[in-house]
Amino acid sequence: MDSELPVSMKTNDSAFGVEKAEDSSGFLLWQVTTLWQREIRAILAPLDLTHAQFVLLATLLWLSQHQESVTQIDISQNSKVDPMTTSTVLRTLQTKGLIVRREHATDTRAKAVALTAAGQQLTKQAVAVVEKFDLAFFSRLGGDVKAFNRQLHQLIMPGPTT
Repeated sequence: MDSELPVSMKTNDSAFGVEKAEDSSGFLLWQVTTLWQREIRAILAPLDLTHAQFVLLATLLWLSQHQESVTQIDISQNSKVDPMTTSTVLRTLQTKGLIVRREHATDTRAKAVALTAAGQQLTKQAVAVVEKFDLAFFSRLGGDVKAFNRQLHQLIMPGPTT
């Protein structure tokens, strides 16, 4: 019946491969992401945008400036947001009058997505606010921001994970 005894809070039987929590890359990424997202939520709240809404609007604006037509799949793939969540968030943005979705001109299975004038104005305003925040937040890295971005990009690219 030893399994019913309480486990000591301090034990030498470690389940971790690191000695200190700050040696875990995953835990550090979690902490930084949590702090960064908390601040992003706070600066987007006055614009009545969630972080996910902002990311999809900014992705749509970016893609619209670089290609003829933008589909939901383009937005999902570019933002790394799963297709179901992308569809749900885009539906909310459509309800808010920030985007329009219509049948694609050449692919009947696809939905073409475009910003409305109000959506374009709000997205540009939000991008300016977020970029200003990002500059301040990541300035703590000093001159290493470009190197940090290259390393993040390496993690985004497909590759072996085991």
